[in-house]
Amino acid sequence: MTETLTRSKLPGLSLLMRGKVRDIYAVGADRLLIVATDRISAFDVVLPTPIPGKGAVLTALSNFWFDRTRHIVPNHLTDATLDAVVPDAAERARLEGRAVVVQRLQPLPIEAIVRGYIAGSGWLDYRRTGALCGIALPAGLREAERLPEPLFTPSTKAQAGAHDENIDFERAVELVGKETAVQVATASVAIYRLARDHAAARGIIVADTKFEFGLDENGGLVLIDELLTSDSSRFWPADSYSPGGSPPSFDKQFVRDYLERVGWDKRAPAPELPPDIVARTAEKYREALTRLVGRASA
Repeated sequence: MTETLTRSKLPGLSLLMRGKVRDIYAVGADRLLIVATDRISAFDVVLPTPIPGKGAVLTALSNFWFDRTRHIVPNHLTDATLDAVVPDAAERARLEGRAVVVQRLQPLPIEAIVRGYIAGSGWLDYRRTGALCGIALPAGLREAERLPEPLFTPSTKAQAGAHDENIDFERAVELVGKETAVQVATASVAIYRLARDHAAARGIIVADTKFEFGLDENGGLVLIDELLTSDSSRFWPADSYSPGGSPPSFDKQFVRDYLERVGWDKRAPAPELPPDIVARTAEKYREALTRLVGRASA
């Protein structure tokens, strides 16, 4: 894909929402068209500068993992093609490789996070309490250290502009019911283990990742949104990993580091990104795709 897409516009479809990265349109009453743009966010603010090709990379990664994990849990992808819902050739050309038609489901009000290593908000929780989402951990762990076993550590799903909050399993049960919470936890850990082993053989550590689930009309659990992308996961290069600090990663770390250096107050509007930060970030997204999937683009 050569054209950067910051904001989609499809006059023939009803726009339901614009997220930080994805634009979501209604396709009849039972399906959605999800468009992954090249927008990028940092510290919960969408930046004014897009990352060329990012949406295509996210879509290719998600589709790859959806295909490899469908034996664990069904996912929201349908067999509908893009030309069946976007008849205009010019509009369709802009969406090729970055849009999918999916089932319209009832999203669960939690995010399913699995951590194989302690980092990010999990590290902050551990330093403060010695535990993670109510799970006691061994003393003396270092930042980015591998955990004895992968942990299911759910969080709330915050409204726009707010922050997700880590919760314990009991709170997840209150929000979605015990049977569904157990299903989510079991499926999430199984998917993480599959991805961890696949990535390890390709020189990538999957430190943690976030899943989202919905329910179909019969109450069946379905995997939705994105899956094991550089936006929803921490991917670390195995050859430069060592515990005791924040390892380099295949994501927007260049962006975060730049914004910290320039002293941005982390409130909108965010500053523009310089070309070298954009190029290095795009390169890291493509490298993750190349290593994990075996191709450089969608």
